[in-house]
Amino acid sequence: MSRVAVWPHLDPATYQRHELHGEARAWIEKNCYIDIWIEVLHAQGLDPMAMLPFTLAIDFEGDQWTFFKPPLRELWMLYGIDVQELNVWRPLVEHAVRHVRDGKLISTEADAFYLPDTAGTDYRQQHTKTTIVIQDVDIERKRLGYFHNASYYGVDGEDFDRLLRIGAPADPTFMPLFAEVIRVDRVVRRTPSELVAMSRELLRFHLARRPRTNPIARFRQQFTEDLARAQGEGLGFYHAWAFATVRQLGAAFELAALYLRWLERHGERNLATAAEAFDTISTTAKAFILKGARAVNSKRPVDVGATFDGIFAELAAAWSRGIEHLDACYPERG
Repeated sequence: MSRVAVWPHLDPATYQRHELHGEARAWIEKNCYIDIWIEVLHAQGLDPMAMLPFTLAIDFEGDQWTFFKPPLRELWMLYGIDVQELNVWRPLVEHAVRHVRDGKLISTEADAFYLPDTAGTDYRQQHTKTTIVIQDVDIERKRLGYFHNASYYGVDGEDFDRLLRIGAPADPTFMPLFAEVIRVDRVVRRTPSELVAMSRELLRFHLARRPRTNPIARFRQQFTEDLARAQGEGLGFYHAWAFATVRQLGAAFELAALYLRWLERHGERNLATAAEAFDTISTTAKAFILKGARAVNSKRPVDVGATFDGIFAELAAAWSRGIEHLDACYPERG
């Protein structure tokens, strides 16, 4: 048989994605790495909500907001999933067949140019690095089943060949893409109360890791310079900037708000104030992206203070309100 699959019953045509990727979300796609983990956990009947405390610790890093990812140690603690780097010493497709046959998933960087689920953005338009999780490979039929962004998809034919570099001439300048092996043979299915208790401790840990000063102020200082450059370079530069900055801010705090409401549904109390503050960050960031795009597209000089200071003030106040409320709910232990 040419086909190997970890979960052969999965079908891109019938797959039901997790509610974190539902149409009601402000940010249906967050970033490629957290998105794949939401769906990899969901496909196993595991609850991805428990892994989300790390969103509380994101910071403005100077030229981006934290590209937030679930810590691998916490995936092991919560779900019994082990992730190790794959040494890509031979063609990736050979690694994929071997590991998928053995019941392991492959997380790998990939070129979105060959991913049909990115139609309308990257597919056959531009070469963009992203991350997918391979769980189904059929060499003979040239088919691949993979998790990416908000769901589970399939790729076949020429896209299959080009994505995996099958038949590509030897190229000594090509550097193998970063990949990981995901072992799911020791998955632990905890009760909701066990997950909540473990996740609550992770909340305390990541709350202690959050920025010591309001990071919105540092973001505001950098923004004037970034907007001027975006006006000079155009919307392509702006969209890349917005993904690295405002999208990560908004998506992380939408997840943080949803996480706190999940805790409340499972018995935690008095988290609504923080959840509402983080929702404000999410929706304000969405408005920010649109206003910034209009400013870049207009090419006209922009009074950054008059145009954006209200947005920054709202973001800063919401961050402080939410974090201070969580500090009161979960004070640091002596």
